Amino acid sequence: MNPARQLAEKICRRLRNAGHQAYLVGGCVRDILLGREPADYDVATDATPERVQQLFPHSLAVGAQFGVIIVLDDDSEADSPQVEVATFRADIGYSDGRHPDRVVYTGSAREDVQRRDFTINALLLDPATGDVLDYVGGRQDLTAGIIRAIGRAEDRFREDKLRMVRAVRFAARFRYAIEARTFAAISKSARDIHQVSPERLRDELTKLLTEGAARRGFELLDETRLLPELLPEVAAMKGVQQPPQFHPEGDVWVHTLRMIEQLPPGCSPTLAWGALLHDVGKPPTFTPPSGPDGRIRFDEHAEVGTRMAEEICRRFRFSRHETDQIAALVANHMRFKDATQMKPATLKRFVRLNDFSEHLELHRLDCSSSHNHLENYEFVKTFLRETPPEQVRPPRLISGDDLIALGLRPGPDFKTLLDAVEEAQLNGGLQTREQALQFVKARLSPSEDRE
Repeated sequence: MNPARQLAEKICRRLRNAGHQAYLVGGCVRDILLGREPADYDVATDATPERVQQLFPHSLAVGAQFGVIIVLDDDSEADSPQVEVATFRADIGYSDGRHPDRVVYTGSAREDVQRRDFTINALLLDPATGDVLDYVGGRQDLTAGIIRAIGRAEDRFREDKLRMVRAVRFAARFRYAIEARTFAAISKSARDIHQVSPERLRDELTKLLTEGAARRGFELLDETRLLPELLPEVAAMKGVQQPPQFHPEGDVWVHTLRMIEQLPPGCSPTLAWGALLHDVGKPPTFTPPSGPDGRIRFDEHAEVGTRMAEEICRRFRFSRHETDQIAALVANHMRFKDATQMKPATLKRFVRLNDFSEHLELHRLDCSSSHNHLENYEFVKTFLRETPPEQVRPPRLISGDDLIALGLRPGPDFKTLLDAVEEAQLNGGLQTREQALQFVKARLSPSEDRE
């Protein structure tokens, strides 16, 4: 049995032995009923947070003000499972659109589930008997394949605006439909999504991109009017036509949907965002065909798109590392077309980009979502397979100390000379330190600034 489930069931047993109600609750019950392995486990109980902490000394009061305690395994190690234990409660008011203004504890599981988001996430499971408690019609919606807000959808979304994006994500992940009134409430309140913090939106969108149903997710964002609020730069791709000889699939929006459709579950978040944003510079650089032989052009769309991607990453508060990688994926995605004509040094520097495997995969996705010509992809793969790493990233033949020993003063020319040596080395013209020193001496003019 999954260690997290073992811990959750042990928590339920201890709470029940102490005279309390205790159930598995939420997404883990949904996933168990669907035959999926839950990512984590939650427990709901009528025990107060203080009582939970008495019964479980290995616990953290990270959300005690909202009735939530994190319980760790008694034999906890750094990677041991943990389970969130929440006291049955009713939430009063949501002034900030996320947290309740006041929490009132209750002894009723039926009352507790009314505050949750969707019916399929409000099921309770007694691990001792296997009985499922369903007070909101969640099992019926699971069977029918429906995402339905509990009670009035407007109220649920007013309490937490992020639930609108979560509805889209669940519908995409499970390939469910969003119930009509829930859908209408999202469309009506889409502009309110800006009240959610950028970090929470980023995390939810990243899940949407990396759970294996990105295309359907973004189609639903568009249909519910959330997309132009969250990512107007992506919404702008719709209707932007492309040269049919390179993009027979259609406009930039269709091409992007085809790319993210191929993202597998659990893929790298930076690759996923790179795929989404790789052509984000095309709408503002679109130039219609002119003249008898003209074609649609997107001059410098990679450069423009790189700046746009960096701004989007700043808006959603990505880390510096993530921002750099996503921007690099956008900046370099057009370079593969020149791979077969690159000098050896240029090609070696190209494949030395950080996380180059993501650049290579982005190129494959790009080609397979359009013209399906993979010759450059195969060329680079063959180069990587057949070229020893020490030839791609060889140790430097000389250093700045060697230049000083030749009588040169440290300065900007140092880098120019060292780069020229590396260029010749990567192209195969220099192989030894002595050759490199002779190369430098030959480049120095009699008037070169020396000590």
